[in-house]
Amino acid sequence: MSEGPGLTYRGAGVDLDAAARAKEAIRSLLDATRDERTLSELGFFGGLYEVPQGYRQPVLASSADGVGTKLKVAFLARRHDTVGQDLVSHCVNDILVQGARPLFFLDYLAAGRLEEGVVEAVVRGIARGCQDNGCVLLGGETAEMPDFYGPGEYDLAGFIVGIVERDRILDGRAIHDGDVVVALASNGLHTNGYSLVRRIVFDRLGLAVDDPFPGSSRTVADVLLDVHRSYLRPLWPLVEDGTVRGLAHITGGGLEGNLPRILPLGLSARIERASWPVPAVFRTLAEAGGVPDAEMFRVFNMGIGIVAIVPDQLADSAVERLNAAGETAWRAGRIVRGRGVELR
Repeated sequence: MSEGPGLTYRGAGVDLDAAARAKEAIRSLLDATRDERTLSELGFFGGLYEVPQGYRQPVLASSADGVGTKLKVAFLARRHDTVGQDLVSHCVNDILVQGARPLFFLDYLAAGRLEEGVVEAVVRGIARGCQDNGCVLLGGETAEMPDFYGPGEYDLAGFIVGIVERDRILDGRAIHDGDVVVALASNGLHTNGYSLVRRIVFDRLGLAVDDPFPGSSRTVADVLLDVHRSYLRPLWPLVEDGTVRGLAHITGGGLEGNLPRILPLGLSARIERASWPVPAVFRTLAEAGGVPDAEMFRVFNMGIGIVAIVPDQLADSAVERLNAAGETAWRAGRIVRGRGVELR
């Protein structure tokens, strides 16, 4: 027979009442993203969403991702309302490159202890990302896992489902020799390379999140927590009218790691490095960390968030349309015979 007071789940580190309050606090955030095809509510065991009408051969497109060690910067800055938007944008871009529009999004948030205000801030960012991209935040999961995560830390993952007509899937097969690579500017680092970034900024330079970022009037937190951009709105008209033959989201691995994923066998992308100025944040990191040029291009986006492959005769028009939509877009290179990516 046991002696002493009985144990409780709360005593072991999991506060079910606090978790329930946190879920109730985010109800309005989820409700704000609902549309007429949303059939479930917060509290259902699973999310229910009606497939839109009007598609001849609908294909579902899906993707899953996380924010990575950019979260460490959010912890230090105590700024939690941007990483959720990062997550949604990354996932939206990953199905956009296949020609798909997002339908709904699910999230997973796990922490050693669920801090109610933090959970609400994270989900607020996710909901904002969903609203910006016209998709429903259908549901998700919060998990309290004592002793698994350090104090004040959490992990965040997202799952997206979109839709595309089967004969409108962008898989790179339409790309031809002579097509033009049109680049769209990134918003800084997006969500890649933060293990190296943190080593340079916090260890090598010894900076804190509230210090000025070198060469900038903004703080370290401001620069490192710039939101990963979604390119759905500016690119969708070009996808819909058939201007775009292929898209590549420039994430971890840079241009060299991501562009080949959409190129047919026997084709290469020749990128003209002089076609754009590399943003200051990357130059600062390279200089402060002594990072070789090749490594910078292998790890980071270097100022290019996504590229579109378009026919040569439509390239100037595509650039004009994108710039008119508020983008910074330019001719960055050309598709040629060969293999991989040539940076010159």
